[in-house]
Amino acid sequence: MSVFFITFVSYKLKSNILNIITILIPYRNMHTNARFRSIIRRYGMLVILFLAVSLCSSAQEEATSQQHAWQAIIGEMMDDSDEDVAQWESMYDALCDLEQSPVDIKHATREDLERIPFLSDDEVADILEYIYRNQEMKTTAELAMIRSLTFTNRRLLPYFIVITPVEKRSSLTPKNIIKYGENILTATGNIPLYERKGDKNGYMGYKYRHSIRYEYRYTDNFRLGIVGAQDAGEPFFSGRNSMGYDFYSYYLSIRKLGRLKALTLGRYKVKMGMGLLVNNDFSIGKTTSMASFNKAGTAIRPHSSRSSGNYMQGGAATVRISPCLDLTAFVSYRYIDATLNNDDGSIATILKTGYHRTETEMKKKNNASQFAAGANLSFMKSHFVGGVSAYYTSLDKRLSPNTNSLYRRYYPHGERFYGMSVDYGYRSGLFSFRGETATGSSHAWATINTMSYRLASNFTMRLVQRYYSYKYYSLFSQSYSDGGRVQNESGVYVGADWKPFGGLLLSYYADAAYFPWARYQASTASRSFDNLFSAVYTTGRLTLTGRYRLKKRQKDNADKTALIYKTDQRARLAALYDGGSWSIKAQIDGTTTVFKERSNGYMASLGGGTTAIRRFAIYATCGYFHTDDYYSSIYSYERGMLYDFSFPSYYGEGIRYALIVKYMPTKRLYVMAKAGTTTYFDRSQVGTALQQVDASSLTDIQLQLRWKF
Repeated sequence: MSVFFITFVSYKLKSNILNIITILIPYRNMHTNARFRSIIRRYGMLVILFLAVSLCSSAQEEATSQQHAWQAIIGEMMDDSDEDVAQWESMYDALCDLEQSPVDIKHATREDLERIPFLSDDEVADILEYIYRNQEMKTTAELAMIRSLTFTNRRLLPYFIVITPVEKRSSLTPKNIIKYGENILTATGNIPLYERKGDKNGYMGYKYRHSIRYEYRYTDNFRLGIVGAQDAGEPFFSGRNSMGYDFYSYYLSIRKLGRLKALTLGRYKVKMGMGLLVNNDFSIGKTTSMASFNKAGTAIRPHSSRSSGNYMQGGAATVRISPCLDLTAFVSYRYIDATLNNDDGSIATILKTGYHRTETEMKKKNNASQFAAGANLSFMKSHFVGGVSAYYTSLDKRLSPNTNSLYRRYYPHGERFYGMSVDYGYRSGLFSFRGETATGSSHAWATINTMSYRLASNFTMRLVQRYYSYKYYSLFSQSYSDGGRVQNESGVYVGADWKPFGGLLLSYYADAAYFPWARYQASTASRSFDNLFSAVYTTGRLTLTGRYRLKKRQKDNADKTALIYKTDQRARLAALYDGGSWSIKAQIDGTTTVFKERSNGYMASLGGGTTAIRRFAIYATCGYFHTDDYYSSIYSYERGMLYDFSFPSYYGEGIRYALIVKYMPTKRLYVMAKAGTTTYFDRSQVGTALQQVDASSLTDIQLQLRWKF
C-alpha cells in the first residue's frame, strides 16, 4: 500500500514542480518550452520518485552520519565563475584533511584554530576568549554565543571540531602513536563510459583516472602518508612511469612536540604573511570567505593532494623561540615541468597542469629543477602581530618567457630570485588591521592592507587595499587579486555583513581594480569593477539564498584599436530544506554576458538525499541548462567523492543528472559510487582535439573505498 502511495505522491510532485518551473523559467520560444517539458517528463520522474521515497522514509536506525555534509555549504559559498577554481580546489582539499582530523576545540591553541581556513583572526581570538572565560565548551551549540562568528562559519565549524573530555587526551609519544594511531586507506577511480579521440590515437595510457592514498594518523599531531595519482590518458607502469602512478606525494607531519610547533618532511605547502612573497597553498578570495580577508600568518601543511603542480619538497618547521616569537624555515629541491625554448634550451613557461598524456606533454615532465629556501620570524604580543620573511630560489635553466606579447613584458625572468617582506597587524575589540609589504629581485613593490571594523554586534565592514607594481614578481606569490596575479594591479575592496534580525544575513562588496600595464586580451591600461549582493535567510530547517553579481572588465575590441567593457551579470535563487536525516534543494541560476554581442543562459536544478536508510546515504541531483554560447556558461558545484573536487561548467542545451550512493557496512569502512550523465541536445560531438567525443551524451562512473583499520 505504501508503494502505491509513494508513487501517487511522486506523480503529484512531478506535476506541481513542472508547473512551477514553467512559470519561473523565462523561455525564449515555444520550442524551448516544449523541449523543457519533454525533458521533465522523461527524466524528472527518476529524481522526484527518489525524493518522494526520501520524504516518506521512516527514521530507521542510523548507521551512517552526515559525513561530508559540509560540501553542500561550500557549494553555496562558491563563486559562479571559474576564476578561483584552483583556490577552491586547494581549500576543499584542506577541509577534507581537516574533517578526518578535526580540531579539539576545548584544548585548541591559536595555531590549531588557524588551521581552519574559513575562520578570520577575529573569530579565532573570540573563540579562544570564550573558552578561556568559561573554562570549557560542552556542546557546539555554544558557538551561537560567539558574536563575531558569521552565519556560514557557524554552520561549517561543527564539521571540523570535536569536544574531547580531558581524561581522553593523550600526549604525543612513540608509545601512544603506535598504540592509538589508525591506518586510513582511500582508493578512488573514474570510469568513463565513452571514448575520446585521444583514447583511440594520441594518449599513451588508458582512459581511466584513479588514485590511492594511505595515511597513518594519530590525532591531528602525527601524520605519515603517501598518495599516488593517475590522470586519464597517462601511462601506468609503462614508459617513463615505470614506477606505476604518474605522480606520488609523500609526507611526515608532526605538531605540538615541545618547542617544535610544526614539522613537515617530504612534500608540503607553505604560506608566509599574506602571500605576497610565498604562498603555494590557497589564498583569500572575494567569495571564499569575506571574513578571512584580514587573516595572515605563517602555516605549513602536508601536500596530501593529487595535484602535481604546486608544492615544495624537502622540509619545513616552526619552532617557538619565546612565548611571543616563532621561527619558521623551509628548504626545497624538486623537479618541475616546463616548456623549453627551442633556440637555447631556456625555460619559456613553468607548467602546473600536471598532465602527461601525450609524447609532447611527457617531454615537458621534470625537465627542469628548482631550489628554494626561506624563513619567517613572527611576533605576537598583546594586540600586536608582525613578521619578517625572506626567500631565495634558483632554477637550473634560465627563465626566459616570450616577451613579444606586450602583456608578458614584465613576467619573471632570470635564474635566481629573492624577496623580502614585512607583515604587520593590530587587533583590539571591534577593530582589526593586517597587512604585508614586499619587494625583491624585481626591484619593485607590492603591498596589501586589510581592515575590519565591527560597527555593531550585527554589522561589520571590511576594506582591502592592494598595490602590486607591474614590475613586481615572486615565483611563489599568491594573494588577493582581481586579475589572478600578484602583479600589475591596484585596487580597493569594500564589503559589509549585516544581520538586521534573526536568521537574515545580508552581504555586499564592491571591488574596483586598475591595471596600469597591458594584460591578456587588453593591449593597454584597463579597469574592472565587481559587485556582489547576497541574502541568506534561515528559519528552522529552511534556508533561502539569493545572489546577484555584476562584473565589468575592459578588453580589446575585435580590431584591438580600443577597449570595450565585457559585462557579466549572474544571479542565483536557492532553497534548501534540511530535515535531519534527509534534505532537498532547488536552485535556479541565470546569466547575461555582453561583449561584442549579448549572450544569455540559465540552469534549473533539483537535488536531495537521505541518510535514513540503514547503512546507506543517498544523494541525487538533476539539472536542465540552456545558454546561447560559451560566454554565458553556467558554473555549478557538484558533490562527489572525498578529495575529488568537481566544479563543471555547462553551455548549450542539455540536462545533467547524477546519483551518489554511500554504503557503510561498518563505522570504519564505506564504499561510495557516483553515476553522472550529461546529455546535450544541440550537438552530436562534445569537446575538441584529443578530448573530442563523437556522442551527445557523456556518462561517468566514480567509485571510492575508504577503510580505517
